[in-house]
Amino acid sequence: MSYYKDKVAVITGAGSGIGRELARLLAAQGARLAVSDIDDAGLAATRQLCANAEVRTYRLDVSKREQVFGHADDVKRDFGAADFVFNNAGVTLIATVEHSTIEEIEWLLGINLWGVIYGTKAFLPMMLERRSGCIVNLSSIFGLVGVPTQSAYNMSKFAVRGLTESMWRELEGTGVRAVSVHPGGIRTNIDKAGRMGRNAGDYERQLFATVGNLLVTPPEQCAGDILRGVEHGAKRILTGKSSRLVELASRIAPRSYGVLFKRLGL
Repeated sequence: MSYYKDKVAVITGAGSGIGRELARLLAAQGARLAVSDIDDAGLAATRQLCANAEVRTYRLDVSKREQVFGHADDVKRDFGAADFVFNNAGVTLIATVEHSTIEEIEWLLGINLWGVIYGTKAFLPMMLERRSGCIVNLSSIFGLVGVPTQSAYNMSKFAVRGLTESMWRELEGTGVRAVSVHPGGIRTNIDKAGRMGRNAGDYERQLFATVGNLLVTPPEQCAGDILRGVEHGAKRILTGKSSRLVELASRIAPRSYGVLFKRLGL
């Protein structure tokens, strides 16, 4: 019997990419799905891929606290509880610190960080009450290392990692788990869903032109790695191109990994 059969899985950012593939694979394993996104068309397409499962769709802007907490109430009403919460929704901003505006940084942190905080805070109480559940927070390999033109994204993903890792010990003995996921080089549309900073210049555009060459791992492979890791009790899940190399470099060369990555074209 599948580990996920009849379990309720909540997935944000399910209209494309990793979120869509998580939904598809979970549906195939008999999970009951509460999927959300701000992209109605993408969400409808995801639902079609999960047609053989019990699935409900919700339009949700994860940067809005009242919407996320209302979503938790809706899931409890519709499904009774949540067994897994995948805080997956995310965007990117291509800009140096100098060229990023405060408004652009706030926009990104609202989705990538506050969306995860809201999702965690909204669903954690029902899990603790049942002494069962797992919160899966999508960080990134950019939550392990800092890279140029990704300072806002780095901030959000480092913070998601810190939030999740603090929960590892806080949740000991509660029956609830927290998992930090660090994908790298996943072939999703995050580069299109993100923004080029309004003040960005040639430096940002030159680096952005190489991004497509790095996005090579299929999202279904990433989603599969995540689900296997969760099932096997992993606290940190690495998946995608160069993810293990990046983690290793962050540990053995914390002050000079940038030189190594530049030489490798990463």
